[in-house]
Formats: sequence, structure tokens, C-alpha cells
Amino acid sequence: MQLEFSDKVRELISRVSQFMHEYVYPAEQTYHDHVEQAKDRWTIPPIMEEMKAKAKAEGLWNLWSPDSEHGVGLTNLEYAPLAELMGRSPIGPEVFNCNAPDTGNMEVLTEFGTQEQKETWLVPLLEGEIRSAFAMTEPAVASSDATNIESSIVRDGDEYVINGRKWWITGAMDPRCKILIFMGKTDPKANTHNQQSQVLVPMDTPGISVLRPMQVYGFDDAPQGHAEINFENVRVPISNIILGEGRGFEIAQARLGPGRIHHCMRLVGSAQRALELMCKRTQSRFAFGKPLSDQGSIREDIAKSQIEIEQSRLLTLGSAGKMDREGKKEARDMIGMSKIVVPQMACTVIDRAIQAHGAMGLSQDTFLGEAYAHARSIRILDGPEQVHMHALAKQILKRYPK
Repeated sequence: MQLEFSDKVRELISRVSQFMHEYVYPAEQTYHDHVEQAKDRWTIPPIMEEMKAKAKAEGLWNLWSPDSEHGVGLTNLEYAPLAELMGRSPIGPEVFNCNAPDTGNMEVLTEFGTQEQKETWLVPLLEGEIRSAFAMTEPAVASSDATNIESSIVRDGDEYVINGRKWWITGAMDPRCKILIFMGKTDPKANTHNQQSQVLVPMDTPGISVLRPMQVYGFDDAPQGHAEINFENVRVPISNIILGEGRGFEIAQARLGPGRIHHCMRLVGSAQRALELMCKRTQSRFAFGKPLSDQGSIREDIAKSQIEIEQSRLLTLGSAGKMDREGKKEARDMIGMSKIVVPQMACTVIDRAIQAHGAMGLSQDTFLGEAYAHARSIRILDGPEQVHMHALAKQILKRYPK
């Protein structure tokens, strides 16, 4: 499907696509070789910083930001095809400073941060000098319901004292990760959605103990990773609170709307690349006297995959457009639909591509295994699909009262 994008956006699509082919795809093997061969897996491949410098020099930087002061000032709909292109590679988004969870954290600081918070943390994040993480999920409770979170944020004079254990903190293993946004309870007796607060916690604060890197189907996603961290009597100044006590749930909802759509945009790109690889592989491999692509089941898989990708692309673009026109709150139905449909689609299409590749599809010789693990994780991250279906059904039922 072709939308009538402006000349500015069409030019950016062309430039990002060219940059991906010229620099990013050829660098994937170099990047992974560094991770596998380095004495310390948690070090940054030099090729990444080289590509980031090139992207910044070419003005392909912070494309996610709707604020022209920080990026090129695109709407969600205009950004969608660019995010799709970046999502075709596991290392693509970071090259353009458009990677999660940094984009979400930068959105929070842009919208809710104080001037001091922006100067201290937002500026270096926008420059790509540091990385960040978001500490919400806890091993002891079902964190799909954020009101379950038990970690505490208690005021003591001019400081907050933080205690709790968090896991699946994406990016926290990265040596460049300097700041966490921590979500916990400041007032357990308040109304359900006013108990939570979010506070900035520097990674070098005493009392922070990184317990282990988590793995997704055996992938540790080094050098960014996903950490399990214990917080024991961690003290930060009260000036580190974001927006104010009891505003954590509100911030989370504002943060997750664009973030969920960004995930979906990238997954469409990942699925499209998987389909392209499947087409090339099945036309070049022969079994039972003819190319695999001549097999009826393969052709059905290719046809269904392209249909499902196109459906997901349309839904994602529709969600982005509705956010632009009506705001995040009014677009939550479309955002929820996208979050339900697109990760499942990506899992299905990538799985077909793996099957078509045979044993090679299971190996490290394609991006498919890593892409599948990521797509499967997104069905849980930023809210499992069951939660989105529950919320979506409630919205639909309100439209048709008995």
C-alpha cells in the first residue's frame, strides 16, 4: 500500500532505506561477531558508534520525535514507514537513536520532566551519549496489572528511599545505561491509580545490585540485555520525582501509547524482511525435483504472509493517524488492536520463514531466530495481548449499551 506522504517524508524514506542497505545490513555480522568474540559480552561494538555518527551527520537522528527542536518534527503517521525500515534489522533502531526504551523515556522527560531533569538526562539521551531503562515489572506480582506493583518509594526528608526487586529491565545491562525511570508506590492507601509514582534513579546510586541478565529463548540480547535488579534503601533527591507523587500511572499510560505503536511499526518491518528472505530461499532451494517455491504449501504461506503483513501495516498506520488527529487517549482502541494483531502476525510470518529455511532457519546464519524471539516477547511486553483484548472489549461494549 502506498500513502501520499509529503516530499519531505518520501525523501526521508529513501534516505533511511539507502542507509540501511549501505551501512546497517552489512554491519549486522560485524556487530554480532564482536558480541560473541569479545572478552566481555557487555561491551559496545565499535561499529555501532560509527554508524550512529554517520546517521547523526546525515540528519537521520531522533526521527521519532514530533518536536522539530529535537528531531525532524514528524507526526506518528509520518514516522511509521521510517520505523518499519529500522525494524528490519535488530540493530537498526539504535543507529538512528530511535530505540526502545530510550524513546519512551525521552518522551516522558520531554512531556513531564523539569528543566533540571531535562538538562541532566534528556539532553545526553537525545545526543545518544548515554542509554536509559524503565524499571516497572516485578517477579513477585503479575505486573500486567500495574496496580499490583509492590516496590516502595518512601519520602525521608529531602530524599526518597526506594526498596524492591525489578526484572526484565531492558537496556539496564548496557554499560552506557546511566539512568532508570523507576515505578513504585508512594502511597499504598491512595486511590488505586494514584498510589504509583515514577522517579529518576541513576544507575550508580548505592543500593542498586544487578542480579543477573535475563534471557529470551536463550538470547541474552547483549550488549543491551534485560536485567534483574534489587533496590535496597536506594536514596535519591526528591527533585528526581517525575511530575509529582501519585502521577506514575498517568505517566505510564501517556508513555505506552506511542511506544506500543513504535513496536508494531518495527515488527511490520521485521516480518516483511522475513518474507523477502523466505521468497529468495524457496526459489533457490530444490527438493523432489523442483524449487521449494513451486510447492503449493509454500505458495500459500507466501500469499498469506503478504496479506497479513499488509493488514497489520494498515492497522498500524491507522492507529498512528488516529493518534495524530485525536490524541493518544482517543486512539487507545486502535492502539490496542495493533498491539494484539501485529506481534502475533510477526510471530506467524517469521515462523513460516524459519520453516521454509529448514535447519538454517534455526541457526545464527539468519536474523530469523532473534527476530522471532523478539516478536514473541512483544506479545507480553507493554501489556500482554489478553489485557489489551479485555480493555478493547470494554470500550466496544460501551458503544452498544443494552
